[in-house]
Amino acid sequence: MRTGTTLLRPHPRVSLLLHRRSAAVALVLLGILVAVALTSACAGQTYLPPAEVWRTLRTGSGPYDLVVNELRVPRIAVGALVGAALGLAGALVQTVTRNPLASPDVIGVGHGAAAATVLALATGVGSSPGALPVVSVLGGLCAAALVYVLAWRRGMQPSRLVLTGVGIGVALSAVVQLYLTDSELEAAEQVKLWLTGSLNGRGWEQAGPPAVVLGLSLPALVWASRALRSLALDPETAAGLGVRVDRVRLGLTVLGVVLAATATGAAGPIGFVALTAPQLARRLTRTPQLPLLNAALTGAVVLVAADLVARTLLPPLEIPVGALTALVGGPYLLWLLGRRTATR
Repeated sequence: MRTGTTLLRPHPRVSLLLHRRSAAVALVLLGILVAVALTSACAGQTYLPPAEVWRTLRTGSGPYDLVVNELRVPRIAVGALVGAALGLAGALVQTVTRNPLASPDVIGVGHGAAAATVLALATGVGSSPGALPVVSVLGGLCAAALVYVLAWRRGMQPSRLVLTGVGIGVALSAVVQLYLTDSELEAAEQVKLWLTGSLNGRGWEQAGPPAVVLGLSLPALVWASRALRSLALDPETAAGLGVRVDRVRLGLTVLGVVLAATATGAAGPIGFVALTAPQLARRLTRTPQLPLLNAALTGAVVLVAADLVARTLLPPLEIPVGALTALVGGPYLLWLLGRRTATR
C-alpha cells in the first residue's frame, strides 16, 4: 500500500484505497465552494446579509425572494454544476490524450456546439424556448464523434486524435465566422453573446440537464477513476496486463464528451476551466493520476468565483464569465507551456 493512503473496508467483500491528502483537499475545496457560493448570493448591486439570504432560502418568500431564489441561487447552482462537469471532462480528455494542455475543445465539443447553434439560429430552430441548449449538446456530440471516427486507424493514437480535433475545429470555426459575417446584426449579436459563455439569466431550467447527467454518470466515473490508473502506464504495458486500451480510451472519451457537451449547452463555451481545473487539482493533491473528484470541485470553485468577479468587478457592467476565464486562463496556459519546455 502506498504511503499516504488508507485501506477502508466498509464491507468484507469491498475495499477502498483512500488517499488522505486527496480527501483533505476535497474537504477544503468543498468548504471554499460553500464560502464562495454564499458570498455570491450576498454580493451584487443590492448587498444582502447572510442571515437575510438564509431566511429567504428557508422560507421561500420575503422582499428579496426574486433576487435570491430566482436570480442569484439558480445562477450559482448552474455555475457549480457546469464547472464540475468541465473539470471532469478536462481530466478525462487530458488522460486520454496524455497531454496536460488538452481540453474538450481539442476533440471538437465547443466548436461543434457553436456551429450547431449557428445553424439553429440560421434556420429558425433556435427561436423556440429551450432549443439552443439541446442543439448545442447534439452539435458537440456529433463533432466529437466525427473527430474520433476520422482519427481511428486500427487503434487510437492520442496525437492523431488531437491533430484531427484541431483540424475539425478550424473548419467549424470558419463556418461560425462566415455566419457572423453574412447574418443580420441582431442574430450575429445573439451568437456572439452565446460564444463568450455566460451565466447571466441562467435558472433552474438550465441547472437540470447538468445535474441529471452528473448524477447518471456517477457509476461511470467510479469506473473511470480506476481506468485512469491503467492509462497512466504505457500502452504496451497496459495491454500486457490485460487492459483493452482502445476500449478504455473510447469509454473515457465518450464520458468526457457527454459532460463537456452538457456543460456547453447550459452556459455556452466557457474556455480554460476544463484546461486548468484538472492540473490545479493534481498540484494540490500531488497524485500520479488526475483526481476526478478534486478536478470537479476545483472546476466548480473556479467558475463560481469567476462569475462572482464578473458580476461585481465593474458594476453595473457585467462581464461574461467566459471572457474572464479566458483572460485569466491565457497567461496560465503560457506559463504551463513554458514550464513544459523548461523541463524537457
